[in-house]
Amino acid sequence: MNKARVSPRLLSTGSFLLLIIAFGLASVTAGFAQSANLLQISQDNFVNGSSQHQTEVEPSAFAYGNTIVAAFQVARIYSGGGADIGFATSQDGGLTWTNGYLPGLTQWYQGGSNSAASDASVAYDAKHKVWMISTLPIGNNDLVATSRSTDGGLTWGNPILVTASIDSDKNWITCDNWPTSPFYGNCYTEWDSPGFGDVLYMSTSSDGGLTWGTAKRNSSQDSGIGGQPLVLPNGTVVVSYADFGGGMSAFTSTNGGVSWGPSVRIANAPSRGEDGGLRSAGLPSAAMDGGGVIYMSWPDCGFRSGCSENDIVYSTTTDGTHWSAKQRVPIDPVTSTVDHFIHGLGIDANTAGSTAHLGLNYYYYPNGNCGNSCSLRQGYIESMDGGQTWTAPRQLGAPMQLSWLPSTFSGYMVADYTSTVFANGKGYPIFALAYPQINLGTPFRESMFTRRYAFEQTDNGLRFSSAHDKLIPGVKGTRVWEYYDLDHKYPIHPGTVPVNTEPDND
Repeated sequence: MNKARVSPRLLSTGSFLLLIIAFGLASVTAGFAQSANLLQISQDNFVNGSSQHQTEVEPSAFAYGNTIVAAFQVARIYSGGGADIGFATSQDGGLTWTNGYLPGLTQWYQGGSNSAASDASVAYDAKHKVWMISTLPIGNNDLVATSRSTDGGLTWGNPILVTASIDSDKNWITCDNWPTSPFYGNCYTEWDSPGFGDVLYMSTSSDGGLTWGTAKRNSSQDSGIGGQPLVLPNGTVVVSYADFGGGMSAFTSTNGGVSWGPSVRIANAPSRGEDGGLRSAGLPSAAMDGGGVIYMSWPDCGFRSGCSENDIVYSTTTDGTHWSAKQRVPIDPVTSTVDHFIHGLGIDANTAGSTAHLGLNYYYYPNGNCGNSCSLRQGYIESMDGGQTWTAPRQLGAPMQLSWLPSTFSGYMVADYTSTVFANGKGYPIFALAYPQINLGTPFRESMFTRRYAFEQTDNGLRFSSAHDKLIPGVKGTRVWEYYDLDHKYPIHPGTVPVNTEPDND
């Protein structure tokens, strides 16, 4: 196929493979690293003996106006968490960044008592003008805490406990920033308790995170992991999560967190466990456009024969109860060998509907069947029309060897989740990137990065669609949940809950 034959502005993924050959734009052939477009925004400077140093993993980020706040684990500890939670803040739309560590969390920094901290999640409360970072302080139990900043994310106070008694995991935080909502200014924290079968809990704050209400379960008493609450314009809170029945589910509150309704199934979610011993849990990522449409995304092998590789797929809702059929992000053709997994979805809050601007950053293997010789890559892709079509993907940074990543009980770790945010109309993927070590003092060189400036249009405006891609009937996932938590402290007893092998019939 010559250049003149591929000039139409919209291509299906059936044409995508031909375009790869013609232009070399897809992630599987993206040899250019665009290193000049990368900006390091933090670095591990701790020296404690319990950590694997020069490591930073697992970023969350949130943007409001020109301010972006990212938070992440610093100095990863093999048994769980990091020496502290780091932050990086930009108050000028991503041009310049200030970074540091949260005080009072761990014994390694400014008066904390915990041995480690994990699972950072960032939110902003527009009513009370407070930035918040939700964390898991790790001690005798893993609890949930909130650190607050009232100066735009530059300095942070000591953590405030959300729960002081429930052993917790995979927390997430959001705030109701809709002035027309009857619950404007409420903030909501979600977490699960792996010691009790990953039951899901919610807590509400109405005073900018200074105090938090009693932990509550939803009416159907559900279990799951990776829940991500978001608030609709009418004040309804939608909490989407990965269930242990092989799918994605959600529940809602319509009364400001006073009570929480039963879960509904979003979709079956068969997925493939990654090769190479990489820690990759298949967690979802959720984001909302400026009109109140929620997009929930996750890794899924339902479009691949034999569950050979994962794609990133998504479903949308406007009420948390009714969800669209899942749709594939056309990063690579379904005939490719590319396996896509850990990811973070973001949407420009100033866009909505058919002009919603979406950004997705993700990790991938060019060859999913790579055994113990896997090459880990980081990619980014955007949609300017609410997911109807997508740009060609870009590779961010050079390929990584898994041995460059810190070790955990559950494998080499780059992240359980990652993040994308928008400021001034530009998408900022926030991600961990590792390089070969040149200092004999530590085997690692892994830090947080984002992009420095807008990508050049190298695709001539061509866009790709998955509208004609079909789910393959009967595909079963190969990912098996063996533990309620990713640090392998709480094993799932055989037969207690279903594994993620339910056939995909969506």
